[in-house]
Amino acid sequence: MIIAVYPSFNLQVQPKSSSPASQISSDSHIVTITCIILFKVIKCKAAVAWEPGKPLTIQDVDVAPPKVHEVRIKIVATGVCHTDWEYLYESGKGMKSRPFPLVLGHEAAGIVESVGPEVTKFSPGDKVIPLFLPQCGECERCRSPKTNQCRKNWANMQLGVMADGTSRISYKNQQLYQFLGVSSFSQYTVVPDTSLTKIRCDAPLDKVCLLGCGVSTGYGAAVKTAKVEKDSSCAVFGLGAVGLAAVMGCQVAGAKRIIGVDINPDKFEKARVFGATECINPRDHEKAIQEVLVEKTGGGVDYALECVGSPVIMNAALESTAEAWGTCVIAGWTETETMNIMVEKILMGRTLKGTYFGGWKSVEDVPKLVDDYMNKKLKLDEFITHNLTLDQINVAFDLLKSGKSIRTVISL
Repeated sequence: MIIAVYPSFNLQVQPKSSSPASQISSDSHIVTITCIILFKVIKCKAAVAWEPGKPLTIQDVDVAPPKVHEVRIKIVATGVCHTDWEYLYESGKGMKSRPFPLVLGHEAAGIVESVGPEVTKFSPGDKVIPLFLPQCGECERCRSPKTNQCRKNWANMQLGVMADGTSRISYKNQQLYQFLGVSSFSQYTVVPDTSLTKIRCDAPLDKVCLLGCGVSTGYGAAVKTAKVEKDSSCAVFGLGAVGLAAVMGCQVAGAKRIIGVDINPDKFEKARVFGATECINPRDHEKAIQEVLVEKTGGGVDYALECVGSPVIMNAALESTAEAWGTCVIAGWTETETMNIMVEKILMGRTLKGTYFGGWKSVEDVPKLVDDYMNKKLKLDEFITHNLTLDQINVAFDLLKSGKSIRTVISL
């Protein structure tokens, strides 16, 4: 058990008296009150990555109480994102190495269990979505409408620790690092209060958890970063969850032609559900996919969205856009690889942009996306192909890698 002692404060008390006059003339007494709140370490289950390239193991872990400006959450549901798989199985291969042992997971929804000192925006029982991208609301980036990339606690979160340099999750007194400051593959976790957003109480957590990463990223890439226009033509490269969300964004924006591109034709039917007007498998053509697209569209698409994270595909996406006004947005994630671009492709008027979390300001925009889902303006259920439990987490990774799942939701 951990005892948290909050700052003392003074309370002025008037002594009892038989007459109003004597109450007015009496001296006040000062009573000092010290608040003592008992916080317990919570023991729960978590999927632990002990080293790169090895399957996760389910362990009984300890989750410490929240400290100043921290919130402890009971995770109800978490999506299994390709980024989780990449950091486990491709650490150092296009991904910066993270410290191990590590608790992965960053796309989730849950309920506030307790709050630390100086937390004012959350209370136990609140439904929330933890965020790998913070929004402090005070820094220059948060005050600017040009970006969503707040850097509050950023460096430490990338290293798997909280603001004080330590993690809140441990196994037999050994620190377990928190992935992107979240670690949703644990029944309980602790996050900074600037990396958390409160959502409406009637939202189904096993659905809106997807707004913690993949769906928000792809959807925002189309409607917020690319700013797809009505009656335009679009190509979406990669039809996983991020790509399908980008397709949905293109449709919502009113694009007339939406071409899905993927080497797995099993995803084409699902892409059409989200609004794709046609789909192409690059392996069915002798020419490079960008040449195929330029020919099919009479000069190139207006917008291309890369949702794979491959520099080769990024180049193909850029070159599939029309000269003079084509826009290519990179939403696929890679950290250490480089693109080789012919300068002429940019000089001729194309625009190349990147997006992080779809350009959404996380704390303020995610609840709006939840509202859109609840008002049937945004699809979420259609992304979910499998529902599993925490002890099946490695099965979820296998389904993801084999291309058999779009999103698996893990119930904790």
